[in-house]
Amino acid sequence: MSRYDFTTVIDRSRLASAKWLAMRRANPEVPAGIPPFSVADLDLPNAPEIIEGLKDFLDDAVLGYTMPPASFTQAVVGWMQRRHGWTVDPEWIVQSPGVVPAFHLAIRAFTGPGDGVIIQTPAYYPFYNAITRNQRRLARNPLVLRDGRYRIDFDGLRRLAADPANKLLLFCSPHNPTGRVWTRDELQELADIVLANDLILVSDEIHFDLVLPGHRHTVVSTLGEAIARRSLVCTAPSKTFNLAGMQASNIVIQEPGLRARFEAELEAIGFFFLTTLGYKACELAYDKGEAWLEGLLQLIGRNHDLVKTFMAERLPAVTVFDLEGTYLQWMDFRGLGRSARELQALHEQQALVFFDEGTIFGEEGAGFERMNLATPTAAIDAALERLARCHAR
Repeated sequence: MSRYDFTTVIDRSRLASAKWLAMRRANPEVPAGIPPFSVADLDLPNAPEIIEGLKDFLDDAVLGYTMPPASFTQAVVGWMQRRHGWTVDPEWIVQSPGVVPAFHLAIRAFTGPGDGVIIQTPAYYPFYNAITRNQRRLARNPLVLRDGRYRIDFDGLRRLAADPANKLLLFCSPHNPTGRVWTRDELQELADIVLANDLILVSDEIHFDLVLPGHRHTVVSTLGEAIARRSLVCTAPSKTFNLAGMQASNIVIQEPGLRARFEAELEAIGFFFLTTLGYKACELAYDKGEAWLEGLLQLIGRNHDLVKTFMAERLPAVTVFDLEGTYLQWMDFRGLGRSARELQALHEQQALVFFDEGTIFGEEGAGFERMNLATPTAAIDAALERLARCHAR
């Protein structure tokens, strides 16, 4: 019998979980036992190896200013090599309090006010804020939906990259919200465009551990020395192991000049260290969490199959996209003939199903929903039943 619990639904509202509190703001009448399916963290107990390891660590810990311990760095380097075939020099690793802060810092480090930043839309919504709140210009290159699968519009990307006003490509791999795992050939074509136009590539690879069978993630900087020296690869254990609250991210920047500019921006905001527990949680996850991760991946696969089968049988007007990576299920509800606002009201007030609305990912997301699958299967099954009954009325 597995020691890992992937069946218990924890009421995280008592723990001040951001998404649980948001659900209750949207509908204060939500009864106990109903979880949200929105923000991308896990509604599951953490890996016991991490919790037990932190308890043991606290017996002797002094929670003062802490530099990256050698054991932490070794754990990060070992994980990258073991899980991704990626050889990382410890000197390339820069800590950040999160991947989202790293977007903001990189944009400030490598672009100026008014410069263009290219993104592939629909896009992870903090991408938009990182660009516009830093007074940069949004350069949209919408993905192409063809034969039920999202693809990069490389012709559009070439046009935008050729504009000297566009300085940086903010890229998501695997892609959030569509769940695409880009192939090596796709990434190579993208890298060629970056290099031909002297762009900086900021690659958000926070979901890179969460890839389903039949697909393989390629870290963009493993494509060759040239692209590695133009790239920042943003990683963290937070999505994989539900450690977002530990605020521990590792930004891998091979080229010393780019790394120095990024570090200068970190210092400019007064950031010097991760938290003492952040270092330890990341180390424990990478050293001891692999078996737990395999169980999580199996759960995500089962939940995806459940949603796909259920919708085909009960709500066939809804398109459920094949999930290649992440634990975020992208679905097209436009076939039901309801507006985005109607869908949200119906789901939150009647079906008691709380998704991330597609519109937060850009105009291309209107009529779509993103569902977090990293929760016990029974909770998803119950939510789907409520959803089907609601749309049948």
